[in-house]
Amino acid sequence: MRPSATGEMTVDVSLRERARRGLDLDSGLTCRVLEAFIRDEIEKFGIQRAVVALSGGIDSAVSCALAARAFGPKRVLAVLMPYRTSNPASRGDAETLVDQLGIPSTVIEISAAVDGLLGELDEEPNPLRRGNIMARARMIALYDQSEAFGGLVVGTSNKTELLLGYGTQFGDMASAVNPIGDLYKTQVRALATALDVPAAIRDKAPSADLWVGQSDEDELGFDYATADQVLYLLIDEMYAPADLIAGGFDADLVHDLQRRVVRSQFKRRLPLIAKLSNRTIDRDFRYPRDWGR
Repeated sequence: MRPSATGEMTVDVSLRERARRGLDLDSGLTCRVLEAFIRDEIEKFGIQRAVVALSGGIDSAVSCALAARAFGPKRVLAVLMPYRTSNPASRGDAETLVDQLGIPSTVIEISAAVDGLLGELDEEPNPLRRGNIMARARMIALYDQSEAFGGLVVGTSNKTELLLGYGTQFGDMASAVNPIGDLYKTQVRALATALDVPAAIRDKAPSADLWVGQSDEDELGFDYATADQVLYLLIDEMYAPADLIAGGFDADLVHDLQRRVVRSQFKRRLPLIAKLSNRTIDRDFRYPRDWGR
């Protein structure tokens, strides 16, 4: 117990409980805010259409559902981009959501493009390199469809992935606007329920589906629920790592997550420009993007 500012006695809340409360969402309000964000930000450019890379996973499903609510289903294009080793169930789940939302969709196979590039390499790349090539090939196709459909690309990277650098720069991390970039993975899952995303998508193990049997949590070495609590306390509440360790979180996990955040900073910013003039883009010339309106 400790006295509050009013002199009343309050009960100390454990760090885990503090994280759980902090990650709790008002899903209805969040959906309305994010729908308005997508609509307002894209309409600033005189555009009223959106394009989403729909993988069959929960993140892209949530972004797609939000975009459909923002603009209406006929003005959102879902782009499915399977590779020959992709899990067929992923495409099936994506098509189920397309039918549920009533949105147009297109399927673009990336196998020929990826295999063509892989065939030009002098050595067999490791799974990470292959995954990055696949992710960037998908962005080539997605941004082509953005031009063809006349809509801006809506992002699908959540806050957990962005903080950990768990994504491909200029690949799946690329977008014009990102409605879920400030939502941790567990919060995205809660929002998916509110948006009536099919249970098959909500309940599956998270996977970028970049190679056979790939699982996000197996690859990372920890589960999202615990990682989100640690990241929330480190980033949003600004606790020191020592505080989390003293509060019962695993020391190796805390230090690992902190290192990942630090080492992936370059993925979360625009390319650094060498300063030579009085007004350098990204430092002195930093008008909001709608500054001329």
